[in-house]
This record gives sequence, C-alpha cells and structure tokens, in this order.
Amino acid sequence: MFLSTFEKQLDAKRRIVVPQEFRALAAGPFDGVFCFPSIEADCIEGGGKALFDRYNGVIEELEFGDPLRTALETSVLGGMARLSFDTAGRITLPENLCQMFSLTDWVTIVGMGDRFQIWEREAFNAHRAAQREMARQGLADLRAQQRAARLGQAGMGQAGVGQGGAG
Repeated sequence: MFLSTFEKQLDAKRRIVVPQEFRALAAGPFDGVFCFPSIEADCIEGGGKALFDRYNGVIEELEFGDPLRTALETSVLGGMARLSFDTAGRITLPENLCQMFSLTDWVTIVGMGDRFQIWEREAFNAHRAAQREMARQGLADLRAQQRAARLGQAGMGQAGVGQGGAG
C-alpha cells in the first residue's frame, strides 16, 4: 500500500524523486509508474500496474459507446503516461500535467492505499484541511447512524419480548 505524505522538489527538468517505498510497491512489468490527471481532485494520480488494471477493468465493464465509458477512456487512458524510473529513482513529469496543476517547485506526494497523488504543495495543504473536516463530520455522522441502529435493534428486541409475553 502507498502510505504517508512526502514533500519533494521538482528540478528544472520536472524530475521528482519517488519515495523508495512507492518505487517498491509500483514494481511490475516495467520499472516505473502510471500517472494521469486525477478525476476526483486537481492533482496527478499514479500507481503501479494494479491501479492501471483496476481502472481498465471499470472501463471494460461499461458498454462500448456508453458516455461514461468514453469519459473515463478520455480522462484516464487518454491522459495516462508511463513514467520510468531513472537510476536515481526519479520520474520526469510530463509538461502538460505540470502546467495543468501548477507544479513548478515543491510538490506533495500522498499515499492513498493502492494509488498516490502528486499535488502542488499549497493546493494540497488546502485540500488536506477540507478533507480532514469532511472526515471528522463523516465519522461523526457514521457513529450517530450506528448508535441509532443499535438503539433501534435493542428497542425492537425489547418490544418483541414484551409482545411475546402478552400472548
């Protein structure tokens, strides 16, 4: 799994050192990673062959000509770049992706389990704050739902006992 968060600096050639932990996880048919514009956020999404296969599987489940399939093909497959590691463990980010997400100097690489994201540092800081707030509220809501469900089940069990004893 891709875990943790790293800040790295792009050099003049748009190269970035990929954390060793991420390089080991991305090992596959070629020595590198697949990267493309993220669908869910303003950043680059990347991973190994398993991530590519996962997206490709989702796409192939949809009927040929389905508008969602075409959108995913365009966004994921059409935007994808295979980036090989050099001897220093660096990848060179495509110019179009750097321009798209204003990646010019410091970037943040965020592990997200089976994938990672590359963000402009300040954009990620804002995104992380919003995600933390969403996670806090979502977890509080989930706990409230679980509590209500437990109370409802307990109440139904007591009602059932009372009804059975009345007969």
